[in-house]
Formats: sequence, C-alpha cells, structure tokens
Amino acid sequence: MDIRPTADQVKESVFNIIQGDVEGRSCLDLFSGTGQMGIEALSRGAAGCVFVDADRTAVKLTKLNLEKTGLQGQVFQADALRFLESREKYDLIFIDPPYRSDLYGKVLQRIKDFDKLHTGGIMVVESSADYEPESPGAPYVKLRSYRYGKVRITTFTKSEGSEP
Repeated sequence: MDIRPTADQVKESVFNIIQGDVEGRSCLDLFSGTGQMGIEALSRGAAGCVFVDADRTAVKLTKLNLEKTGLQGQVFQADALRFLESREKYDLIFIDPPYRSDLYGKVLQRIKDFDKLHTGGIMVVESSADYEPESPGAPYVKLRSYRYGKVRITTFTKSEGSEP
C-alpha cells in the first residue's frame, strides 16, 4: 500500500509540540492518507478539519476513520496544489507529501502565495530525517526541526503583523 501513516510516537510528539495550538482551531490535513493527524486534532478540540488527498483509497480510509471515531470533517479527493488555491485559511496545517517528492517546496510556496495560514498559525511538515524543508520566506518563519528516527518534523509559523 502506498499510504504511509505517521508513526504513533511521531504523532504523539507532534501533538506535544503543538498542544496549546489545537483547541478551537481550524485545521488542514494535506496528503491526509488515513486522516490520523487531522482526526487527532479533532479529538483534541480543533474546531474543524479539512482532509485532502489525491488518492481514492486514502479518501475512503479517511472517511471510514472519521465514521469509526464519530468525528466530522470535510474530506476532498483533490490535488493538494490545486486545493491550496481555494479561499479558506487555516490555523494549523499538516503537510505530509510522499517522501522524496518535489512537493515540499511547491506546497510551502503555494501556502505563502495563496495566504493559507492565519497569522500565528502553525504548519507541521513531516519528511524523511535526511531532508529539512526551508521556509518559503517572510512572513513565514521556521520554528524548530525535530528528528525521530527516520522522520523529521519541521514547524513553521506566520509572523505577526503580516495579514494582508
């Protein structure tokens, strides 16, 4: 199967990092796979979550997992780059494209170009441990990078005073 769920240890670590930034927030789970990151955010009090994956099987799994947990979210089968052209903005964005793809820079740049993150919001990027994504530039700032075995988690925020 091509879907690579985030390891439980990594997921737990991510939510320890962002624990104060979940409740009441709007979330986007890009390349959602099984939907576990967005579902975890919903279970921790996120106001809502939009799940996006281009793969039909992943979309079905996300819907099934939402049903099993009794949580609700919007699920779209769509290309992530095209989806980012929509008008919605988010407080928390999970980004987990296929490792070794060229999508990291493209997605981060598209988020900047289409102003998808509220000021003070957080982007959580999962990649292989040997790759550390760069910030798309001001007003986006890298917060920290964490390594968990074969996985790297990099967090970014949109700095204050930069809303258009």
